[in-house]
Amino acid sequence: MEKNAIVVKSNALIETSYQLSLNEQVIILACISQIRRDEPVTDDIMYSISGTEFASLCGSNLKVAYRDLRSAALKLNARRVRITKYPNGKGNRKKVLVTGWVQSIEYTDGDGLVSLRFTRDILPYLSELKQCFTSYKLKNVVCMSSSYGARLYESLMQWKDIGEREISIDWIRKNFLLEKKYPQMSDFKKRVLDPAIKDINEHSDLWVKWQQKKTGAKVTHLKFKFGLKKEQKPKPSKSETKIQGVEKSIIEKDAKPGESYEQAAIRIKKLKSVIEKKQKATSKEIETVTI
Repeated sequence: MEKNAIVVKSNALIETSYQLSLNEQVIILACISQIRRDEPVTDDIMYSISGTEFASLCGSNLKVAYRDLRSAALKLNARRVRITKYPNGKGNRKKVLVTGWVQSIEYTDGDGLVSLRFTRDILPYLSELKQCFTSYKLKNVVCMSSSYGARLYESLMQWKDIGEREISIDWIRKNFLLEKKYPQMSDFKKRVLDPAIKDINEHSDLWVKWQQKKTGAKVTHLKFKFGLKKEQKPKPSKSETKIQGVEKSIIEKDAKPGESYEQAAIRIKKLKSVIEKKQKATSKEIETVTI
């Protein structure tokens, strides 16, 4: 399984209320990335992630990966998602679907392998999506240290073409299932917001800045500005900038038509050697005359 694997999720699922630990999210997202986009998907299909793959994705050693994978897998079966639906297409009436992520999980102790089936209710939000979905590379979230970072990243990626999004703190509390945790804004920033922003800026393909917005004297909303990071080309090593001891920039400037880099470098070195010998000879002649 590659970190470049693509995760595709319905925006409606991203906007739902649920709570998963970071390890649980890695398992779910790794399995989502295996869903085929070119054929119907049923709830009979099982998706797997091994301890070796989990270790590679999370950057942990194999022993720790086996332990974390097993622990997270056993908890996944009890996790619930609350999806709000509007049957008439308007916002004045709603239905709330409460369902699980998975209908069954198999764990093979000796091999450290987890296999799971998604529930029938959750699959429409993961497969055969034609509109209102968000996609991103798995590697942008698996190296994060905060489960809140992964959730916030998805919430911003929906708006990547706009680069701005305003989110109420109540929305974050509701959708991240924080309930009454961190009632003080200082604690909310320290425990939720700051780790999430740090994770996004350090590990994902987004850069993000934020500012708070007050209603009266109370901070009620957060305004995010973000965008895709520019791809940085790796700087060539010193050995890559020279050929036969001659700088590539000099070769490209002085090469003759049809010459390879090697041929041009050898010719330039010989020419440089001849010039240096002539300069030394001229210097000796000047010294002799002066004396």
